Amino acid sequence: MIPGPRPDLARYTTLKEEAENKRKDLAKRLAEARTAAEKEKVLTETRSYLETLLPQMMLCWLGTPWDFHGTAEGPGQGKIACGYFVATVLKDAGFRVDRYKLAQQASQNILRSFLPKEALQVQVGAPYDNYAAAIAKAEPGVRIVGLDSHVAFLVTGPDGFRFIHSSGSKPWCVVNEDRDSAGVLARSNYRVQGLLTGDKEVLKRWLAGKKIEVKMDGPTTASAGK
Repeated sequence: MIPGPRPDLARYTTLKEEAENKRKDLAKRLAEARTAAEKEKVLTETRSYLETLLPQMMLCWLGTPWDFHGTAEGPGQGKIACGYFVATVLKDAGFRVDRYKLAQQASQNILRSFLPKEALQVQVGAPYDNYAAAIAKAEPGVRIVGLDSHVAFLVTGPDGFRFIHSSGSKPWCVVNEDRDSAGVLARSNYRVQGLLTGDKEVLKRWLAGKKIEVKMDGPTTASAGK
């Protein structure tokens, strides 16, 4: 694990405020766009902005203690479970979603609340080295990844990926891990992922401030825990 700063609530609060202002500005520009090219330009800028904003918000949580029942509303404001970490960052970034309901779903339901089924990639029993090598070369962006009993963010870029999550194993807090230190990711038999920032409908829903309906079909395992 690469050492990070302690929980930074002040920075997080500023990012939340900036995100809402930026969302309104981009939404206005999209509404005023007259050509397909102009609309595409706004969506491209929206994606780029979210791919900068979301990791910055995640990192504000580093060091916040994990707890299976943790529901902290901000960095350092108590303990946070893995599902609540993912749900809270998304809500505070401007996605209109019920963080309590989202956090309590199985990881695949969390993903399906944002992405269509065909956008998800599911692997069972894949050797970690093979999985990690593929992710390291994958399209850059912010992904949600669901594991056996865990949910987290995967941030992919030119230099590989970062696994950012509220860890229910040592050191029992929100961490930012690289390929070699992501033990939870390596040990999981089940992995489902989706590229959140690569979906134009996700971007449009964020811009419009449209409510995101939480998928609740199927099992609702304790993704908010470990």
